[in-house]
Amino acid sequence: MTPILGTLPGGWEYVISTLVVSLYVSFTAIVLSTLFSLPLSLAIGFSEFRGKRLVTAIINTGMGFPSVVVGLVVLILLSNQGPLGPLELVFTPQAMIISQFVLATPVIMSVSLSAIEGVEQPIHDAAVAMGGKKLDVWLVVIREARYGIVTGILAGFGRAISEVGTVLIVGGNIVYADGTSYTRTLTTAITVEARQGRYETGLALGLVLLVLVLVVNIVGAETGDGGGANDDAPCDRDDSQVWR
Repeated sequence: MTPILGTLPGGWEYVISTLVVSLYVSFTAIVLSTLFSLPLSLAIGFSEFRGKRLVTAIINTGMGFPSVVVGLVVLILLSNQGPLGPLELVFTPQAMIISQFVLATPVIMSVSLSAIEGVEQPIHDAAVAMGGKKLDVWLVVIREARYGIVTGILAGFGRAISEVGTVLIVGGNIVYADGTSYTRTLTTAITVEARQGRYETGLALGLVLLVLVLVVNIVGAETGDGGGANDDAPCDRDDSQVWR
């Protein structure tokens, strides 16, 4: 794989720059999406209101948003004639972050909401009975649902990092004169190599992408399991002290 990638225009600098852009765009989008999705999922999960099933259905439907449609809508919003035109974000990494945020948010929200609603009611009741305030109860539920929440975040990351259509539309697949990437990601680089008939290079870049996703999923799984080894350990403390 090293000789193949070394023959690319720009060599390893090109590969590393596309990797950096991919990580920057996807991680930023996922962090923002998580900060947006988790509080909403908690609010919806803890609330009972007319139309809740409809809201949940809309969120679940969002998981299937066509990426090219999302890219087109974001492009229209950010274009010179669009309402966000003065920000001059079109064909920038920031525009790619916005589009990936839109794609990842329904995934994270839907999976997190399912995990939160799956927490048994006695756990809610016990937290409240021990004097826990709303924030305390939320933290308890997050702890119980952490595996599902982490799964949702990883699924959102997978949707974002593997995206092609929307980042092509709003990012423009731009490289600098020296061959390093401005808005070209690993996925769009693979597309370019395939179109130019350099299939071995495209497969090598695909392998880099697969390894990246594997590493992120392993780290995410370990994070979700953090402290899990002690969950079933004997504990002599008085649980009534937790909320004091």
